[in-house]
Amino acid sequence: MVSKTISFQGFRVAALESRRAADMQRLIEKYEGVAYVSPSMREVPIEPNRSAIDFAYRLITGQVSVVVLTTGVGFRYLLKAIEPHLDKQRFLDSLSDVITVCRGPKPAAVMREFGLTPSHRVPEPNTWRELLQTIDSEVPIANQVVGLQEYGVSNKSLIAGLEARGATVEPVQVYGWDFPVDSGPLEENVRAIAAGERDLLLVTSAHQVVNMLRMAEKIDFVEKLREGLRGTVIASIGPTTSQMLEECEIHVDLEPSHPKMGHLVVETAETGVPLIGSKRRWQLMIPQSQPMKHPSDDSLFIRACRGEKTERTPVWLMRQAGRYMQEYREVRAKHSFLELCHNPQLCSEVMCTAVDRLGVDAAIIFSDLLPILVPLGFDLEFAAGDGPVIHNPVRDRQGVNQVRELQEPQELDFVYETVRQTRQDLPDGIPVIGFAGSPFTLASYAIEGGGSRTYLHTKRLMRSNDGSWEVLMEKLSFAITSYLNFQIAAGAQCVQLFDSWAGCLSSSDYVRFVLPWMKQIIAGITPGVPVINFATGNPELLPLLKMDRRTVVGVDWRIPLDVAWKRIGHDVSVQGNLDPAILLADPEVIREEVSQLLASVAGRDGHIFNLGHGIHKETPVDHAIALVESVKELSRRD
Repeated sequence: MVSKTISFQGFRVAALESRRAADMQRLIEKYEGVAYVSPSMREVPIEPNRSAIDFAYRLITGQVSVVVLTTGVGFRYLLKAIEPHLDKQRFLDSLSDVITVCRGPKPAAVMREFGLTPSHRVPEPNTWRELLQTIDSEVPIANQVVGLQEYGVSNKSLIAGLEARGATVEPVQVYGWDFPVDSGPLEENVRAIAAGERDLLLVTSAHQVVNMLRMAEKIDFVEKLREGLRGTVIASIGPTTSQMLEECEIHVDLEPSHPKMGHLVVETAETGVPLIGSKRRWQLMIPQSQPMKHPSDDSLFIRACRGEKTERTPVWLMRQAGRYMQEYREVRAKHSFLELCHNPQLCSEVMCTAVDRLGVDAAIIFSDLLPILVPLGFDLEFAAGDGPVIHNPVRDRQGVNQVRELQEPQELDFVYETVRQTRQDLPDGIPVIGFAGSPFTLASYAIEGGGSRTYLHTKRLMRSNDGSWEVLMEKLSFAITSYLNFQIAAGAQCVQLFDSWAGCLSSSDYVRFVLPWMKQIIAGITPGVPVINFATGNPELLPLLKMDRRTVVGVDWRIPLDVAWKRIGHDVSVQGNLDPAILLADPEVIREEVSQLLASVAGRDGHIFNLGHGIHKETPVDHAIALVESVKELSRRD
């Protein structure tokens, strides 16, 4: 009997599975979904495959020392391609004499069928990142020839990673993917998704994505398909498939806890169905056009966000307008914090003063994370000595139901006016950064009533089984997305999401309770605008902060930046990550720390220098200036 809490509830579920189409159909229907399973591809061997034959000969003659097998089907096709031309047993014997690395269980199982034992097997989720991590820990490949059995499309990131480790890579493609013999169901699903006639889409292979888009191109439906996908909940079986979807600029709403078909179907039925209504509602609020071009789009900062080459590393500092500056203290002596936040002219003044004094390359608006909660119905006060206090916290479903939706974003017009005023007062070449709190941090404040060390109330509500957490996160996420888009419309060239309290979560809790909402927010932000995603306290969350291609991952000081970037992936930009406490040291020490951090980056494009959190109020202004000057001098490229 199907659990009442795990059901597709009669919603229309499209899937692109080919090899196990019948199993997929059965699973969807078991969980009360209306199944539309359209096989999307068939494996087509490359015949004759001269490169495979040449590779086998080089292996037999001792010219290859490491072999990476990426798929079981691919290994079979490789053997089939060489068998008419070379002694297969001699090839297998030669393969047993070299180091073999299998990307997961399937190629390992096929090796065992032929009496071979792989030297190493890549752990779940079996992506190219885990493959490189396995090589780093187990297989020295510097100055070695690595044979790479590929599967359909070359993985440029994997090849680059192997070459960066000193290997000479010999890619071997053994099969490609064509449309299925009967491509009618695939075309029908493409047209139905474009028409909004599918509620969820399950994707179990990266190359299903490619063929779906190929079919859309064939029938001249690409833009219609993309529009339909924006209102369809998309579930990806795992990171490799998600990466392909994101590279194709298709937003992924969820991944299962394990990259298996059963997990995909069950967890989509459990957590994907609640997203259907909100996804369609959000589709209506996403701006369909990019913002107007601004001179600061060619600034060092924005170019670094895009991962482009820059003459030096751009630098700005979180909390760069704050209590450490005399000018700010003089303003605060006359105004409460909330009064200051509601005065756009003063907000612009304190930020422009900081930019001018420090000489930084970007200006974040002066505001706070929490005013967005006020139009949602929360009673916010900044109490002297206690910080922000929410006098009406929500801790059950009744309280969550009373939280208002942000029906009138104009209630926060003082923030948008701060963006407009700051943009007007700054030189054209300095980008303006808007910002918002991330939904988990805002939820924590709303539930705890202020800061917390344990987040017990938050974690209790998070695990309630009455839908309270999902309802609250939906309301907050919708408000955040609208809030940031209004800031962009007012003149922000970039926005940053602050998740100040996410470090209290494990990676698994973040994936389950936060990640779907973060993905939804970032997918809803105005296209083409860089988004800095910054969460503090737990370096294990870093790979999860990488979203679409325009996302910059902010890194705090708890992990070396080069280690962090490797975990995240070098295909995105990063921001960070000097410990703000270092600014309390002498300028000579600051300069040395800056030098070491820049050396760890080794001139890689896409680095934005920043602190790992905001400037401490005890910091001498001259020390902050010394930091900025050191970055500018030491990062300059010839």
